[in-house]
Amino acid sequence: MSPTAPARRLRLGLPRRVFSQVLLMQVAIAAGVAVLATGLFLAPLSKQLDQEAERRALSIAQTTAQDPQIAEGVLSTPPTADGPVQREAERVRRATHAEYIVVMDQRGVRWSHTTPSEIGRHVSTDPTDALGGKEVMEIDKGTLGRSARGKVPLYDTHHRIIGAVSVGIAYDSVRARLISAIPGLFAYAGGALAVGALAAWLISRRVQRQTRDLAFSDISALLAEREAMLHGIREGVVALDRGGRIRLLNDEARRLLGIGDEAVGRTPDEALGAGRTTDVLAGRVTGTDLLTVRGQRVLVANRMPTGDGGAVATLRDRTELEQLGRELDSTRGLIDALRAQDHEHANRMHTLLGLLELEMYDDAVEFVGEVVGDHRATAEQVTEKIQDPLLAALLVGKATVAAERGVALWVSEHTRLPDRLIDPRGLVTVVGNLVDNALDAVAGTLHARVEVELRTEGRTVVLRVRDTGPGIPADQRELIFTEGWSTKKPPAHGKRGLGLSLVSRLAQRQGGSATVGEAAGGGAEFTVVLPEALTEPELRPAVLEKSLEPAAVTEEETR
Repeated sequence: MSPTAPARRLRLGLPRRVFSQVLLMQVAIAAGVAVLATGLFLAPLSKQLDQEAERRALSIAQTTAQDPQIAEGVLSTPPTADGPVQREAERVRRATHAEYIVVMDQRGVRWSHTTPSEIGRHVSTDPTDALGGKEVMEIDKGTLGRSARGKVPLYDTHHRIIGAVSVGIAYDSVRARLISAIPGLFAYAGGALAVGALAAWLISRRVQRQTRDLAFSDISALLAEREAMLHGIREGVVALDRGGRIRLLNDEARRLLGIGDEAVGRTPDEALGAGRTTDVLAGRVTGTDLLTVRGQRVLVANRMPTGDGGAVATLRDRTELEQLGRELDSTRGLIDALRAQDHEHANRMHTLLGLLELEMYDDAVEFVGEVVGDHRATAEQVTEKIQDPLLAALLVGKATVAAERGVALWVSEHTRLPDRLIDPRGLVTVVGNLVDNALDAVAGTLHARVEVELRTEGRTVVLRVRDTGPGIPADQRELIFTEGWSTKKPPAHGKRGLGLSLVSRLAQRQGGSATVGEAAGGGAEFTVVLPEALTEPELRPAVLEKSLEPAAVTEEETR
């Protein structure tokens, strides 16, 4: 026997779809507003009808009390059903459609009434205020039921109070007017509700299209997945709205751009400042895989417009790859230089071998001495003027590469740089980029020459690199430090246009500057000023001070 399938339980509650929930809530709100507006309108309407009936009753009572026949009849005739007071009061009642008109004397005895048998009896309500000279409007209940009443005093010809006149308007007529107004009011409310329901349906349909008929649970799941994806990927993501303001940043974008949540709601210009990175994010620079520099990071940026008028930009960190590419370029240059040196060394060895075979020993010794002396002189020239070992080694290596490329690399006689650099690696990067660019510019030209000058002014280091190349046109000297700008073909590993930008940023980071001008005799002259690049002499490590002899310390400081 197969088991019986469990019965489905009916689930009550809100529908799952966003469209249905929005429609239901908006219709409920429209209905609630219609009911509330109807109630708020009926409450003052009822009060207004009551006051209108009271004023009408008071007006009839005032008109009746001013009739001289009423006052004369109260003073000269007894209260009878066929007396002049009853006849006149009934005439006015029929003319004004009042429910009753009661004329009373000072004792409260009726002289007129809709029911003749009540004439001669005391009134059922207190007439004190009217007999005291006051006019009264009220809703009260008497022998004829509930009515809107108006009471006024009755005066004789000498303006003495001789009684009072009380007029009543049937309250049923007031209620009937209120009830008769309700269907029309409900019709207006129903029309407003219908318009509200139609507007709610149209809005809900728009919401349905925009949310693609998803349920709230689906939207919550999508948002959770989006957050996990955005903050989990290793690419920076920056989303901008149609106004160009940043509306989303993931963790990697914050790290690469060096900004935080304070950037949300601001434009890239406000959050990042001027620069190529800002131009790429704002869409002023277009293309794919755009290279840009932010701080010391080399970034690859792509920007994609979205359907709502905004955009999404992705950022990839390419700093390490760019460094590896530069090292690869340097390695290839060194390999080419070594290959050329290998040929030159073979030629020199052949020459030396020939001199020895010819037994020209003195010439052989002189030849070897010249070769060794040239290299030693170059190294000694550099280390004598530049005492920082990293920078000296860089220039010695560059001099070898330059010689193999047919370029003379000189260190200016004005160069003096002590071993007190705060950031020697940064200066190595600056000098290396400028010397490489200069070597590329003069390679293949006649009498190619590159000159490097490093001097200090207090704690400021001033670097100048001059070449005998074609120079930089005046209209391009401001653009040359822009990321991505280059006149050379890109290398195998990527794109150019980053070296001079890094030079400029390193200088600016230390509060300095990088400029380019025309060298004496033609060519380009790059000038980099690095304030506070040297430590004070007395700030060197104490361990080093103690390890030196007094004479050696004095000699070092003097030097």
